[in-house]
Amino acid sequence: MFPHRLHAWLLGHLSKYRAAPLWANVVLAASLALLAVMIVFFGGSSAAPGVPATQITHADWQVTEAPGFREPSIVMDSRALPDTWQPIELPLSLPIALLRQADGRFIASATRTTWLRVSVRDLPVSTGPLALYGVRIKTDGTIAVYADGRLVHRAQEKGPLWNSTRTPLWVVIEKTPDAVPLKEILIRLEHTRNAQVAVSSLWLGPVDSLKDRYNKRLWFQQDLPAMLGAAFMAVGLFALFVWFRRRHETGYLLFFNLATTSFLRSLHFYVGLPVANDWFAWLTVNSLFWLVAVVHFALRQLHGHPLKWLTYGVVGWTVLIGVLTLPGLSILRNTPQVTPLIYVGAALMGSAVALVGGVSAWRRSNEGRLVAVGIGMCVLLGLSDWLLQNNFVSPEGWYLGAYTNAVTFTVFGALMYRRYVNAIAEVELVNASLAERLQVREAELEQSHRRLREVEKRQTIGDERQRLMQDMHDGLGSSLISAIRSVENGRLSDEKVSHILRSCLDDLKLTIDSMEPLEDDLLLLLATLRYRLGPRLEGSGVTLRWEVQEIPPIDWLDPTSALHILRIVQESIANILRHTRATEIRVGTVPEAEGVRVTIEDNGQGGFDVDKAMAEAGGRGMQNQLRRAQAVGGGVSWRSGPSGTLFTLWLPLQRKPRKA
Repeated sequence: MFPHRLHAWLLGHLSKYRAAPLWANVVLAASLALLAVMIVFFGGSSAAPGVPATQITHADWQVTEAPGFREPSIVMDSRALPDTWQPIELPLSLPIALLRQADGRFIASATRTTWLRVSVRDLPVSTGPLALYGVRIKTDGTIAVYADGRLVHRAQEKGPLWNSTRTPLWVVIEKTPDAVPLKEILIRLEHTRNAQVAVSSLWLGPVDSLKDRYNKRLWFQQDLPAMLGAAFMAVGLFALFVWFRRRHETGYLLFFNLATTSFLRSLHFYVGLPVANDWFAWLTVNSLFWLVAVVHFALRQLHGHPLKWLTYGVVGWTVLIGVLTLPGLSILRNTPQVTPLIYVGAALMGSAVALVGGVSAWRRSNEGRLVAVGIGMCVLLGLSDWLLQNNFVSPEGWYLGAYTNAVTFTVFGALMYRRYVNAIAEVELVNASLAERLQVREAELEQSHRRLREVEKRQTIGDERQRLMQDMHDGLGSSLISAIRSVENGRLSDEKVSHILRSCLDDLKLTIDSMEPLEDDLLLLLATLRYRLGPRLEGSGVTLRWEVQEIPPIDWLDPTSALHILRIVQESIANILRHTRATEIRVGTVPEAEGVRVTIEDNGQGGFDVDKAMAEAGGRGMQNQLRRAQAVGGGVSWRSGPSGTLFTLWLPLQRKPRKA
């Protein structure tokens, strides 16, 4: 029953994670709300005390024909221009509002120059340098600013496509040596014939009163998107290295591709990157399609639907736009007429991916719904940028598309975080289940071990009982039976009967001594035998010389082996007492590399023939000694002569297992 309960327990806990509400949506909404609060909080200006900044909302305007993009001159007097000035209000969107009026006055040319003249005669006089600040000046050519005819600022000299729409205008106008008050500001804008030119309202005042306003706009409009894109790219690189180790999880590779395409899409914010203008335009336009394609594949992986027709359409349209806009082919050039249409195509493709992906994931994947909502928000933000870029809304608005990286990063970061947390939760659940199973298994093993100990204990007791019965039967029993028969037949004297009974008592004592715990100590075993045989040797008038040395422990010394050794030594001493007239017995031990030698030497006279004694019927005791020594893996030897007999018992330190 345990596996079924564990399975139900795991499903119950995991369902809490899967059935939880989309907290990732809350995280996304909170992030966007925090961003909006920051914009509102930092969007205002805190003017420094002193001369306040003045907002310029009126100017004079005219358009002149130009043969191409040229370097702005160092000096430019507005009086040198044609006297075709027209009053205009700022902010203005020139292509939609005014440039159509000028089409009839010019021969169709590649470029034009738009001039804005601002009179500052009536503005308050400042003792320090002045700053000219504008939220946005949008053109695809060079921007030049003249103060009373002298050039004080120029931008976008390296090409027509960089970053004027996302970089606020900031010009510091230093005082002239003669401290003449500023009278006029002239702004020169180069652009192609149908470029979407726009100018926001301008601010003029002391540097301290406008610097904070400029820095906040620059940070929110350029620095913050750049940081978000760089952070997204860093996390994408981390996901790439994770994918190198886990190739089967393609989600990490998709995340890296998503970060890369978002970074390329945000090249506007990395002005210093050495990218040629044509390739800059190609990357920024096509990366939008790549981004939508990657999100489509991520959505398809989440909801599990192949959506082959949509996949073929997304991939085909992406490849087609990439080939048509390739700088080397120049089939579709980056022109004011073509680029807005391409962005419309990207918006339609993103809307289709968001709609179809959202419907496919509606009942299948909470994460898929979140991604679909995220890409829908990115499309809306991109649409607001398209309206701003094409002068359908005021140029003083915000480029919200700069924060698509934040939306994408938040959505996919929330997915990764959610999966990470759920993975940790699942690991904890698995660990908990393993711990419970281990606890149950440990209880089972403990119970089994207890049973084995009981069985082993009973087996040991049984084996020991059997050994004692066998020893008593072979030793004590046979001796008593022989004594009884001899007494019944009247063939033994009282002295011999006493001797037999004493031998039986010694056998019984040896059997009891073999049961004592020895802890691998052979000397303790021999000392026990010395204690038992000491009184008998003294009664026989034999002196015992105890010449033992320290020897290493013998780990195989169990009760059975101990009894064998005791009987071998007892038999040797008994033979000395029965068959010799020795007056002294020497017992010694000698340690060796692989074993221990136990020696018993007497000073009996005459000696005997060892081989003859082994062959005779009376040599049964010597044969028992040999048999017992072989039973413990050792050996015995005798050396007899006129001066006495030397008996040697050799015992190994490590006993090899006997072959069956």
